[in-house]
Parts: sequence; structure tokens; C-alpha cells
Amino acid sequence: MNTDNTPKTHERCPECGSALAFKSGKRGPFLACTAYPDCHYTKALHHGDGHVVKALGVACPACQQGELVLRQGRFGMFIGCDQFPQCTHIEKPDEPDHTTLTCPACHKGGLVERTSRYGKRFFACDQYPKCHFAVNAQPIAGTCEACGFALLVERKKGGKTVHQCADKPCSAIQDESAAESESED
Repeated sequence: MNTDNTPKTHERCPECGSALAFKSGKRGPFLACTAYPDCHYTKALHHGDGHVVKALGVACPACQQGELVLRQGRFGMFIGCDQFPQCTHIEKPDEPDHTTLTCPACHKGGLVERTSRYGKRFFACDQYPKCHFAVNAQPIAGTCEACGFALLVERKKGGKTVHQCADKPCSAIQDESAAESESED
């Protein structure tokens, strides 16, 4: 009798012979043995890590036998060899665009444009994981009039473009005339 209302399949567990049931987890749907905790058998239904999006038509530089393919992984897009797991060559699709701005938090790194795994653009310090500074809006050179923070961001508010302090606790909108005179210098 199915007391947990989990839909069962006609398949049997290859380890113990019990029925398999559909389950859902953080990595997608899977089949699990109903004899848990005695049997720990599971089988993924969707292979979410590294499925091929597009063949690139370029030979793999590591093995020379495979072809490079664009894959969608758990943490975003990447380029890998189609002969995986025999060849483990991996590349990033494109390098981040560096800005000319220095990180206002650590003063060592520069700000680079990155894309989140959901496709959103943001700017972060290239010294990550030592420095965790990041902003979601376009950074611009300037100093906050209210707190003196060494970076401003450009935002659209009420149909106008405004400059705002990049320090989240402050977030002061800058005076238009002061921002224009700073950009002319």
C-alpha cells in the first residue's frame, strides 16, 4: 500500500527488487527505491549537468580526437570536449570584460563585468574570493557626496539617468551638477 502518495513506476530496483517511486530533489526529478532506508538506490531522470547545447565544430586542443561543444551546466554555460569523461578539457565561453575602475572595497583589484547563471549582468572585483564586492548597475568613476565612497553607479529613476552611491547602506543620489563637473575633469 502506498501511504506516502508518491507515484510508483512499474520498474523494479536493480539492487533489492522493490518498486521505484518518482521523487523530486534540488537537482531535478529522480527515481528512488521504496525500500528506503534499507536500500539507497536512486536514478536521475534528467541529466542537468553538462547537457550539450550546440556543437562548435572545433577540434579539442587537449585530445585532438573530440569536438568542442557548448554545454549548459549547473553553474552556467561552458565549453567542453564531446569525449567526456575520457577527455576533461573545459574552457570558459568568454573572458570577463575588465573596466578601468579599481575596486572601492579592497583597492587592489579591478571591476570586471560578469554574467550570473541566470543571464543577469553584474560587476564584481577580480580578486574574488578574497574580495566580495559586487554591484548590479553600471559603475562609474566618482565619489559620493554624502559618505565619500569611491564609486558611483548609474541607474534609471523616473525616466532619468541618475548617479547613486555604490555603497548599499548609503545609496545617496548625487547632485546632477556635481556629477557633471566630475565627469568633465
